[in-house]
Amino acid sequence: MSAITPWHVILVVLAFVILFGSKKLPDAARGLGRSLRIFKSEVKEMANDGKPDAPVAEAPRELSASEVAAPAPVPTSKPEDVQKSA
Repeated sequence: MSAITPWHVILVVLAFVILFGSKKLPDAARGLGRSLRIFKSEVKEMANDGKPDAPVAEAPRELSASEVAAPAPVPTSKPEDVQKSA
């Protein structure tokens, strides 16, 4: 017998959906992914602490769907308008 069967996985996923709701799960997964990325970079930094400084080339970061689709903020008033009315 295996310790974890497909039924166990299904029950755990169902419990998470019931407890947290389907709307909060994607946000929680994104947060977990960001935390793991930060942890991974910190572990690399700890491994490189004893070594001489070497140039680190950063890979281009992929934009998320919300960053791509988000419009630029539109200012509601200009600073000149605020000074004139005061």
